[in-house]
Amino acid sequence: MRLKASLLPILIGLSLLPVACGLSPAPASDRLRVAATTSIVGDVVRQVGGEYVDVSVLLPLGTDPHTFEPRPQDAAAIAEAEIVFANGAGLEEFLQPLLASAGAEQKLVEVSDGIALLPFEGEAHTGEDELAGGDPHTWMDPNNVLIWVNEIAVALASADPDNAAGYRANAEIYAAALRDLDAWIRTEVERIPPERRLLVSDHAVFGYFARAYGFTQIGTITGSFSTNASPSAQELAALEDSIRSFGVPAVFVGESSGRSLAEQVAADTGVQIAVVYHASLSDASGPASTYLEYMRYNVASIVAALE
Repeated sequence: MRLKASLLPILIGLSLLPVACGLSPAPASDRLRVAATTSIVGDVVRQVGGEYVDVSVLLPLGTDPHTFEPRPQDAAAIAEAEIVFANGAGLEEFLQPLLASAGAEQKLVEVSDGIALLPFEGEAHTGEDELAGGDPHTWMDPNNVLIWVNEIAVALASADPDNAAGYRANAEIYAAALRDLDAWIRTEVERIPPERRLLVSDHAVFGYFARAYGFTQIGTITGSFSTNASPSAQELAALEDSIRSFGVPAVFVGESSGRSLAEQVAADTGVQIAVVYHASLSDASGPASTYLEYMRYNVASIVAALE
């Protein structure tokens, strides 16, 4: 059995224990050791865990989880961690063999548990099965990340009950920031005329964002949830016809993704290429070094391209 965060009520609105404000930082040797698969998951874990946790992130910045090949140090990080946080929903296909080899299946907490996955209505072009029966890109809607926060806080408090009040306090603060982010996104999206709220991207990453903020996904270059897929010439031609028919102004491409097909589509249709971040944050000097900054950068890019 794997470690699972129970479906307790969302921590937003819970009364904080009065000792939370008086807790002093824990020495590094006393901190809970946890691992996270992606930089986005790792950032949210750090926000909730605060000074009580040491977080190691398995995927280097800019790495695509769909194509990641684990390294020996990743197995060591999982063996040393007391909890392993993953997005789940089939995103991290590399993870299960690592957990099995370390005998660490019980350490796993999938932060997207409890989120009803959007179905995928296209078809994959890799010849492989689609991911977990649904869209794994749950973080593209900050309201889903509120569910992550609950899953993370419950798991941390269960593993480290002495600091449960601190995890609750951190979760409350971060949840408020996520609600503020959601309100800001809604204000920014109002700048885009409804008829121009059209999304074409390199792969199917914007499903939850589109549902939450009133966009329509016209199509994707790969025709898949995964970047590791190759469209046929006929499929690319059909996408270009849709772009022309709907008057799509831009194609959104991941900051670290290959752009040759997107450049071909843009050249054929006369649309612009706009850069966004997908499954990874930027480094500390970049524009998307935290999840909150990541979402603000992506929304600003979308608004600038479509308004």
